[in-house]
Amino acid sequence: MALVDKLKQINFLNSQWQALQPMTIENEKRLWDKIRLDWNFNSNHIEGNTLTYGETMLLLIFDKTTGDHELREYEEMKAHDVAIHMVKEWAKNKSRDLTEADIRELNKIILVQPYWKDAITAEGQPTRRLIKVGEYKEHPNSVRLKNGEIFQYASPFETPLKMAELLKGYRKEGDNPDNVLLLVSKFHYEFVEIHPFDDGNGRVARLIANYILMKFGTPPIIVKANEKEKYLTALNKADTGDIGAFHEYMADQVIWSLNIAIKAAKGESIEEADDIDKRVALLNYKLTGMNEPIKKIKNNEVMTEMLKEVIEPLFRKVFEKALKISPLFVSTKFTYHIDGSGGVHDNINELIENIEIGWIQSEGDIQNIDLYIYLSGLKKLGIRAFDISEQLRINFEKHKYQIILNNSTTESVERLYHQMLTPIENNEIATKLINDAMNKIEQVVERYTKK
Repeated sequence: MALVDKLKQINFLNSQWQALQPMTIENEKRLWDKIRLDWNFNSNHIEGNTLTYGETMLLLIFDKTTGDHELREYEEMKAHDVAIHMVKEWAKNKSRDLTEADIRELNKIILVQPYWKDAITAEGQPTRRLIKVGEYKEHPNSVRLKNGEIFQYASPFETPLKMAELLKGYRKEGDNPDNVLLLVSKFHYEFVEIHPFDDGNGRVARLIANYILMKFGTPPIIVKANEKEKYLTALNKADTGDIGAFHEYMADQVIWSLNIAIKAAKGESIEEADDIDKRVALLNYKLTGMNEPIKKIKNNEVMTEMLKEVIEPLFRKVFEKALKISPLFVSTKFTYHIDGSGGVHDNINELIENIEIGWIQSEGDIQNIDLYIYLSGLKKLGIRAFDISEQLRINFEKHKYQIILNNSTTESVERLYHQMLTPIENNEIATKLINDAMNKIEQVVERYTKK
């Protein structure tokens, strides 16, 4: 797609994006959380930071560390996050001017403190240099290209003048830009061409690019680490005079960001499926703070809790429902079994009391408990021989229990021990059990009355 077509697509997407404003607080947070993490991870990863996406998330969201990394990598990741929040705040003030002091401050923030770093001399020889944070370079800097040639950036002598010219040009165009994408792309490239600092130039360039985009209402872009070669190639082409290649690359990033932002504003999923490490990290993030999948193991304490929180309320609800249909029958009996041993009762309190005794004697080592409802002798219409038996069984395993109605696994309810049944679920189970009995009664009565 040609640059002109990409610019048209950006205008179209941007109109959609603006029409969806303001976003809900929830969707705005979803979008910012994604941008923040992707931006921190990718921008630092491009420059050699080795924290994975999951480790980045752990550090920035939960302030915890894992993995075997240099202390500086953790410090710079957190510092870069501070810089992101800073440019986001700057962008809210539409009348604010970007200054050289701002740019030096960003470099100072992301590099944290002075340090020694390997470098290359103007002659291409390896050396070590003290990196001064927040200050323009004092020595020439360069990069070795793939073909082995050394590309020299602006000299230390030229840097202050070139930076002043860069900001002057930006302020002139930035008052009312014809095209924000071209303004951002041009600034980014010219900044990198100057390379004003000994280190951190790429990260600062991307921070400023996103500051400009956000100032004019466009979502930040993410220059992805897995596309580093594509990014650098576009910059190299610009070095040879083909600035259009870099404009096209940056346009692709804006299109991506707008599409993600539009999805977020519509409440749609903004997760991506192309990065396994990211997908695993996102899953871990979603699960953080939730109960562990297996929190309680079957033991006497847990089983006693089960008795009070699940079994007794459920049995009482079943009794309550069963008593509504018991007047139809000559007699109603309730039988319980704990691992095959039990008794018969017609009073719920007595039944619960006896279950508790059997429960204590078992010391929590229970495999199953059954409750049977026996309805004997339908009174009406002379159908005295008609009996009904309904069963509710609870099976206990190491980490979970299962409630089964009338030996039908399709009608079972399965829970981990830490997921106690709510009263509504108890009511539904009891209602289903009694409805099964009513269906049987109605079928028999229907057949009898047709005779």
